[in-house]
Amino acid sequence: MGHPVGAGDAILRASKNGGYAVEVFVELPKPVGIGVLYAEGVRPDAELLELERRLETLLARVRSGSLEPELEARRRSVRDLLRYGRYKPTGRAKPASEYLLREAQEGRFPRINTVVDISNYLSLKHLLPISLWDVDKAGTSAYRFRVGHSGERYVFNASGQTLELEDLLVGCALVGQQERPIVSPVKDALATKIEPGTRRVAAAVYAPSEARSSVEALLEEFAELLLRTAPEARLRHRACYGLS
Repeated sequence: MGHPVGAGDAILRASKNGGYAVEVFVELPKPVGIGVLYAEGVRPDAELLELERRLETLLARVRSGSLEPELEARRRSVRDLLRYGRYKPTGRAKPASEYLLREAQEGRFPRINTVVDISNYLSLKHLLPISLWDVDKAGTSAYRFRVGHSGERYVFNASGQTLELEDLLVGCALVGQQERPIVSPVKDALATKIEPGTRRVAAAVYAPSEARSSVEALLEEFAELLLRTAPEARLRHRACYGLS
């Protein structure tokens, strides 16, 4: 434990835009790249024709053949990121990006709402898992990424199914002295999921440490599409850490 991403434990501290500070801390036992994005004023219920156009083009390409060698190598690299201790990224424990790939190949790509659809489109395009959460539901501006502890779990869907978090990379909401796991590269917690009324959203992209250019491109397009959802939408933070 304790291998930090970046030069120290606190890798993103108090980027104050519009009076709102975001703090992200990382304590991981292996090098992992993380891209962070935070936006306000988004509209998950917006109709975004440009997203539809880009998504349909991507889905047609995915259905037409096998993965490009670069993306196949990334798929394996992302699995290796999650392989730690007792956690094995296989079966239902695979990264969310692999779930999206399979659904796309079989013509069942999920559609939820515009903000979630943007995230899923970019996750499929780059084959990198992305966590997405409602900042107001999280109740904090401070987050810690670490591996899950024994006994930690959270509910991830309306049916009450739970994800066991031991040794899985998780993002925790820091409220006072408490850490509450809310996201992971596999499934995010139901408690902080994006809904039509969400206005403040944060995202984390998980990537091999050498994938900086891909993460930067992903975050740039993510921000561009989020800002299209509403005239009042504003990007408050975008940054990459632990990436070369």
